[in-house]
Amino acid sequence: MFEQHTKQAILERMLAAVPPELDRRPGSVVHDMLSPAAIELAQLYIRLGQTLDWGFAGPQQPGPYLDLRAAEMGLARKPGTKSSGELLFAGAAGTRIREGTIASLPDGTVSFATREAATIGEGKQILVRAVSSEPGAAGNVQPGSISRVLGDLAGIVAVSNPKAFAGGADEESDASLLQRYYDRVRTPATSGNAGHYRQWALEVEGIGDVKVFEVWQGGGTVKLSLLGPDGTPAKPDKVDLARAAIEARRPIGAKVTVAPAKGIEIDVAAQLRFVPGVELEPIVAEFRRRLAAYLAGLAFKKDRVPFNRIAGILIGIDEVDDYVSLAMNGGSADIALEADMVPVAGKVEIEYDV
Repeated sequence: MFEQHTKQAILERMLAAVPPELDRRPGSVVHDMLSPAAIELAQLYIRLGQTLDWGFAGPQQPGPYLDLRAAEMGLARKPGTKSSGELLFAGAAGTRIREGTIASLPDGTVSFATREAATIGEGKQILVRAVSSEPGAAGNVQPGSISRVLGDLAGIVAVSNPKAFAGGADEESDASLLQRYYDRVRTPATSGNAGHYRQWALEVEGIGDVKVFEVWQGGGTVKLSLLGPDGTPAKPDKVDLARAAIEARRPIGAKVTVAPAKGIEIDVAAQLRFVPGVELEPIVAEFRRRLAAYLAGLAFKKDRVPFNRIAGILIGIDEVDDYVSLAMNGGSADIALEADMVPVAGKVEIEYDV
């Protein structure tokens, strides 16, 4: 909008206002005195343009300015959340595991801390609840990913996670916050309409999306199906928080059901041909990651999981030449999704084609 106000254009306008009897040629006193001022004024026009670009909500707006804009509508960026799960410690009977004991991935990039103290019994194994040390989606690790105990913990032979850690989320992205801002502005929430219920649920930390079913069991009934930030069914504690928040603000007489979305596990079994010399485990890990990301993108947006798209994810891995056989939930048909159902990554069994 202010691109025409360059240093040269400003300087020419300033020189034109100087009395003609004064020397205005380059190198003259007048010219050299006005030139630095023209540079500073040109910078001010640049800043003025940025004020217009950054002062209004949109993809071009830097995060800190978007935070300020969203705050005008009562919106705050959601902080990151920690993933949670269970660690399986193996060792000598009687070994005490302190609260805060740290375990990590083999490379040490992501660590986890126990939430409670425990003592290994005669079975020489014990499950202990744990959370990731730092918030973020990096803590959502697959079963068997954790294998190191940090620090001197005598008596511990091994540590692992039999089940995946889940519920971790990065700090809300600019795109997500901007969408919530647009929802608030463009879809006014009034008198307990669907937009109002959606707004209340999305204000809760740990809720990534919500689907509202109006009059789902007759007049005056509403159902909310909730997702976590990772596109999987919301964690029970987050559902409880959302339920309490909505119960405090729902219209009198409304019967509201708040529940996590129904998850349907997508199991994949395949025999593959690989590029010579590659190892199987990294391929499985990469496919798990891509599968989980793809399924999260389908949540509340699609009514089926296409078989061919799953095949495409496999073939899309560089080290995979082809697949000999592939089954999704035991077959080769698309998986239909009900209105409140979302797909989540299940068992992955990949073998070499011999």
